[in-house]
Amino acid sequence: MKPLISIKNLNVWYKTKKVLNGISFDIEEGKTIGLVGESGCGKTTIGLSIMGLLPKDAKVYGTIEYKEKNILSFSQSELQKIRGSKISIIFQDPKSYLDPLFTVGNQIKETILSHQKLSKKEANNMTIELLKKVGIPKPEIRMNEYPHSFSGGMLQRVMIAQAISSNPELLIADEPTTALDVTIQAQILNLLHELKDEIGMSILLITHNFGIIAQMSDYVVVIYGGEVFEIGESIEIFDNPFHPYTKLLISSISKQIASFENGIFPRDEQISGCKFYIRCKEKIKDCKNIHPIMREVKRGHFVMCHRI
Repeated sequence: MKPLISIKNLNVWYKTKKVLNGISFDIEEGKTIGLVGESGCGKTTIGLSIMGLLPKDAKVYGTIEYKEKNILSFSQSELQKIRGSKISIIFQDPKSYLDPLFTVGNQIKETILSHQKLSKKEANNMTIELLKKVGIPKPEIRMNEYPHSFSGGMLQRVMIAQAISSNPELLIADEPTTALDVTIQAQILNLLHELKDEIGMSILLITHNFGIIAQMSDYVVVIYGGEVFEIGESIEIFDNPFHPYTKLLISSISKQIASFENGIFPRDEQISGCKFYIRCKEKIKDCKNIHPIMREVKRGHFVMCHRI
């Protein structure tokens, strides 16, 4: 069976800064892919690339195949047909994406009517059902309220309702629980898991938290400095992490780790080899000057490291 989405050698520049370098991985139908790495590593850029929402001045090379068609070659009208209907996204800060001047119900109905041939009454009833499905109490009343009337957790539920209104094949969840407390975070993750099974959609879960990855993902893609360091099934990655960076992330489940040294990645011209060289405790001579290649260490388990 061919994957729903296949990303091949994706490279992205913002002005003169390269933020993604040769990204390649697949998203299988009905599976959750955990895209994990520290803030600034390029995870969100991957999600925006799939959605066709990169800044206009971004330079993009490679392919993102959706049902064997390259999304990167789509016109705006072609993108509009799949964006929000076949592929949807929810962001970590719903306050930034929900318009404070319109009720949450109107914003969900607008999404429904833009993708489905329904009457306003049918869209209204569907909005109530969607809010009920994501756990909003008294949805027929709360749909007429504005975003400022909702807590962070409830706003995230509203965003999820909007995102699943067209039964998407892929839901991109970009740090969907970062600003929420542990209890609400668990509720949102459970909701996403239930909706995935009910709708049969795939999820690309973007996070810096390996604990969330362990709870939610079928497969894991580990990102650092705009590059894929390790890919494999979640159970395999947790039982047999190969890359030193993956090991560091897994250790961070029970303790905090610093973000990037000095707050940024090493500049490309400073290190011609592995980008993790400065922080790595297992580095060898080749790591500084020779860029590692991706190798399959076990069936379906790929690692980019000289020590393999």
